[in-house]
Amino acid sequence: MLHILLRTFLLCGVLASGWAQALQLSATRLWPSPDYTRITLEAAQPVAYKYFSLANPDRLVIDLEGVESGAALDVLTSQVTPDDPYIAAIRAGVNRPGVMRLVVDLKTAVKASMFQLQPLGQYGHRLVVDLYPVQANPVQSNPVEANLPQSNPVPATQAVVTPPMGNPVASPQPALIEPSKPSKPPKVAEPQYARLITVAIDAGHGGEDPGAGGANGSHEKDITLALAKKLKQKIDAQENMRGVLIRDGDYFVPLGQRVVKARALKADLFVSIHADAFIKPDARGSSVFALSENGATSAAARWLAKKENEADLIGGVNIDVKDPFLKRTLIDLSQTATINDSLKLGHAVLKQIGGVNTLHKGQVEQAGFAVLKAPDIPSILVETAFISNPEEEKRLNDPDYQDRLIDAIVGGVRNYLDKHPLTAPSRLTRNP
Repeated sequence: MLHILLRTFLLCGVLASGWAQALQLSATRLWPSPDYTRITLEAAQPVAYKYFSLANPDRLVIDLEGVESGAALDVLTSQVTPDDPYIAAIRAGVNRPGVMRLVVDLKTAVKASMFQLQPLGQYGHRLVVDLYPVQANPVQSNPVEANLPQSNPVPATQAVVTPPMGNPVASPQPALIEPSKPSKPPKVAEPQYARLITVAIDAGHGGEDPGAGGANGSHEKDITLALAKKLKQKIDAQENMRGVLIRDGDYFVPLGQRVVKARALKADLFVSIHADAFIKPDARGSSVFALSENGATSAAARWLAKKENEADLIGGVNIDVKDPFLKRTLIDLSQTATINDSLKLGHAVLKQIGGVNTLHKGQVEQAGFAVLKAPDIPSILVETAFISNPEEEKRLNDPDYQDRLIDAIVGGVRNYLDKHPLTAPSRLTRNP
């Protein structure tokens, strides 16, 4: 009898221990994008998991050990939208004691990448589920270019008109009509640009990475996206330019992938838009940065570059995935010449911005920004203003101020191209 009681006591202890270990997810988030869809499950402690795929129909099954139902899971199942490129629905329920099962109903076959992130900043432990199309590599997915031309054509308004070679064959004229006097061929002004210029526009941060925060609740990722979309509109309105967005929605793009995407889009110039914060709320003004190979030009530039380069830690990158293509892309083949061009572009933009906002620094600064490391694309990072300054935060949310700021950036880009026209063949003809 005593033996039976002892066994019962031990069994109750084991069950009680299991109940104590059960946890609810503290938050869930869903981030659809053209390249991939991310699911984030956040909890107070690491979540043990297993997953597998099923076909006919396509599904991803995720078993979460020790997780019980709660409000966060209920929210996740309601976050799926009809325009999500990969997910049709998410269902959650208890599969067996101690195991919560998520079933992700898919619109197409996907390749899943799952990894854990340690607590950082405002986040606790995160389990990240990235869903990529099966034809793409998870760390090397190509941007959606359905709305982009397959080449960099010369616009009709910029086409070079070449007089015909030789004498054209004249059609017979009626005898009673006197032939007209030959007229001089009209002079055709040679266009300044031999082809369409592609400007990659990078809205800083996004998705899991909100960027800096303002005193009144603004998020850097929202302001940068609004400015990037306006900049694309202004660039597209130019006769000889087109803008392409590195991200066009609220989702995270790793820093290295921003470089890869810009090169895949055959960009001639790269402009990264930011609105940073500083420890002092009275910090103000706009700045322009270029890449440095030999250290930062100031302590502030070094601090800012370190802070921006930590975006991958906040946004979440699977460090176990190796990407030889990205490493090859970032090899320093022509970095010195590209940095010189970046400085010229930066000076032109900074001069124009100075007519709209106070300049935090009167010259282009340099530091080791990871997002500026394209070896063959002149690249700049524009800190539009300090979102941590309440006055500048208000201006950054003002559409009229946004328009003036964007006009200044476009003016700077145009002035740079006027002095340094791009006459080289399109990057479409170059090896990646």
